[in-house]
Amino acid sequence: MARNVLYPLYQLGGPQLRVFRTNFFIQLVRPGTAQPEDTVQFRIPMEMTRVDLRNYLERIYNVPVAAVRTRVQHGSNKKRDHRNVRVKKPDYKVAYVQLAHGQTFTFPDLFPEKEQSSEGRAADDLQNILQENMERRQSSDPRRGGVPDWFGL
Repeated sequence: MARNVLYPLYQLGGPQLRVFRTNFFIQLVRPGTAQPEDTVQFRIPMEMTRVDLRNYLERIYNVPVAAVRTRVQHGSNKKRDHRNVRVKKPDYKVAYVQLAHGQTFTFPDLFPEKEQSSEGRAADDLQNILQENMERRQSSDPRRGGVPDWFGL
C-alpha cells in the first residue's frame, strides 16, 4: 500500500523543520509591595517549575537569571453566585526572579505628567467647581435637625 508522504525526506545537512514554541504563558506583574531593583515578579502557570522559568527567560529573552523563588497563591473563596454557592477563583503561582549581578528592572512610566496648558487649567477649574456644587448638594441642611431629606414634612 503506497501512502502519500507529507514530510520531505530527511537529508544530511538539511534544515531543521521543527520550531520551538513553549506551552507556557507568563505574565509580568507590578508588585504590590516594594521589591529590590534586581527582582522581577511574574505570574506563571501551576505546572511551570522554577527551572522551566529560568530556561524560558534565558533562552527566549536572553535575560541573565541569578535565582528564582516561587510560591502558590490560593484563589479567593469568598464570592458567592446567584444560588448562594461559593465561587472559587483559580490558584496561580507567583515567581520572583532575581536578575544577575548588575542587572536592574524598573517599570516604565506609561503615563508621565504633562505640562498643563491654559485649556487644561480651565478644565480643571471647571471640574473643581462642579465637584464643589455636588458636595454642597449632597450635604445635609442644618435647618432640618437631622431629619433625612427623603422624609418630607
